[in-house]
Amino acid sequence: MVKISQQLQQIQTLTPQQILLSTLLQIPTMSLEQKIKTELELNPVLEETAELEEVQEDDEVMDENQTEIDEIQEEFEQLEENNKTEEEEKFEELDEEINWEEMVNDEDNYEFRLPRDRKEDEFEQPEMYHRTVSEYLLEQLHMLNLSEKDFRIGEYIIYNLREDGYLDSEVTIESIAAIFESKSEEVEKVLKQIQRFDPIGIAARNLQECLIVQLENLEVNGLKDLALQIIRQGFNDFVNKRYEKVADLLEVSIGEIKQANEIINKLNPKPGEGYWAVQQNYIIPDFTIEKVDDELLVSLNEWNTPGLQISPHYKRLIRQSKKLDKDVKNFLKKKVDSARWFLNALQQRRVTMLKTMNAIVELQREFFEDGPENIKPMIMKDVADIIEMDISTVSRVVNGKYVQTDYGVFELKFFFNEGMRTVTGEDLSTLRIKEQLKDIIDAEDSNKPYSDDKLTEILNDKGIPIARRTVAKYREQLDIPIARLRRRI
Repeated sequence: MVKISQQLQQIQTLTPQQILLSTLLQIPTMSLEQKIKTELELNPVLEETAELEEVQEDDEVMDENQTEIDEIQEEFEQLEENNKTEEEEKFEELDEEINWEEMVNDEDNYEFRLPRDRKEDEFEQPEMYHRTVSEYLLEQLHMLNLSEKDFRIGEYIIYNLREDGYLDSEVTIESIAAIFESKSEEVEKVLKQIQRFDPIGIAARNLQECLIVQLENLEVNGLKDLALQIIRQGFNDFVNKRYEKVADLLEVSIGEIKQANEIINKLNPKPGEGYWAVQQNYIIPDFTIEKVDDELLVSLNEWNTPGLQISPHYKRLIRQSKKLDKDVKNFLKKKVDSARWFLNALQQRRVTMLKTMNAIVELQREFFEDGPENIKPMIMKDVADIIEMDISTVSRVVNGKYVQTDYGVFELKFFFNEGMRTVTGEDLSTLRIKEQLKDIIDAEDSNKPYSDDKLTEILNDKGIPIARRTVAKYREQLDIPIARLRRRI
């Protein structure tokens, strides 16, 4: 018997403008130039402004452009209202679909822009073009027969890969599905297709998955099946060199385990390495922090970002809309709307990024004034509370962004770390604790390395009340093996 029931749910649906802003926030400043150039190609209503020396400051240009767009939009709509026919009234009732996904793609081409108050001749000439790993993967993505939504999911995955080729740990299947209003199974399917691109194993979520993908795509080998069993069923024991346990688990000999190990050793644990251009080793910071008269000034690196304005040619066309047919009017109206939303999104991106960076400076002032050893515990909620925005917005701003300080260039994620209070009442960040842990291990006797229990005892003696499992977690995050594997043989 069929039952009818009601269920109350809260579902977040993003508007096209929110999707656009979200995408612009996520991309680094050094790729913004290509994004704007893409928009210039897609939207004929927009055109690039004159040389930087001949135009006003960013905020003034943005304000003038916005006022001008609004005036043109109002004038255009008024002309349309005055010349509306019954057929056009019916036509207006239809939803006007704008291909937003097309507007926000191709964010993989990296350019950079340095501060506007510096002269262009102070900087080195740009290096010759080299294809990035993102471009290489996108080329392969285009070769798949994917739906538009699946293609955008694939793009999102590619843009969230770390330099070693792994998917960013903060990007989960569930979070991607929520962004694109898709099912987790559909996202997983796209991810598995990307993992089989060249290089094999790219976009894996962990080492185990990376090795499994490579083994599955390995040419026929007598020990391939055993190697897969080892990684799938005995991975933890295998990586810790407990071969006897693996052999007992799989009911094979130690000799067979060692033979399979030869195959596994030929796999690439970091498929992204070697595919990134040499130029990408040079980080172009998105922000610059300068100390002027005891004040920390935050500036956004946008020297090479082209300005935008409304094309005079299309202004004249819009103002002569009486002479235009319905299709042309509809086309122009869409493009004016797109231009307004794009310029608004650019301005909101700039404001949000500066707000976020200023909040980080406020919370980590001692770091920027006195050096890295003064970093404090800080989480994204602390910044979100100051700028009165959602944590997800802070996450997008922080993702893949860098800041130039007096003490070097730092990724914004570096400043976010939890902490604990020492017995003396001092708040100590996890970064400081990890540094102390590394110093202790570096100074240990390699013939008698410290166990995790001993490391915990030493840190507790230093006034840091830390648990053994936490020590083990930090040691793994520092890529330091257990004591047995650190022992000199």
